[in-house]
Amino acid sequence: MAKQDKRDCIILAAIDLISEQGFHGASMSMISEKAGVGIGTIYRYFENRDALIRTMYKEKEERLVTFLLADYPYDRPVRECFFHVGTGVIDYFVRNPIDFKYSEQFHHSPYGVEHRRNRIFASAGKPDIFIDLYERGTAQQVIRDLSLVAFFNLAFAPIIWTIRDHVLGFVDLDAPLSRKLVESCWDSVKI
Repeated sequence: MAKQDKRDCIILAAIDLISEQGFHGASMSMISEKAGVGIGTIYRYFENRDALIRTMYKEKEERLVTFLLADYPYDRPVRECFFHVGTGVIDYFVRNPIDFKYSEQFHHSPYGVEHRRNRIFASAGKPDIFIDLYERGTAQQVIRDLSLVAFFNLAFAPIIWTIRDHVLGFVDLDAPLSRKLVESCWDSVKI
């Protein structure tokens, strides 16, 4: 097995185990067994368990952002950008439910608290599609003058909750419902 293949097997095994059993329910020995590699092999690619967990999230986030930036309407009105991001988040996670489950585990852990704190309070100067949307919208006075945290909660938390319900099988998050959901989120933040 090639080096990249081993690394990919480790990540896939870890994502699968963590998304189903949580961080504490997925030991490094379970990950190595599921990946079909020795436990020492994991440590060739990742310094420790924390590095594995953070790397996996970073790679998932990068895939989501790459997906959202495809055909992103940079020079269009904020509303159009908001709809692109909102429907894009839904489309991505409906197609990639294991990524959603992992992201949920991550965000509801100490790793996620640290990540969110850094994203909100230490992101100055770093490009971020969500923060750019907020800053352009407030500067153009088309989005309410809310704190960034309140904006995220009103604009995207209902989307995440509904994706969770879709993944759990409580609702079918089809295109018409996605559109209504994003419209409702827009209505909650627009002026």
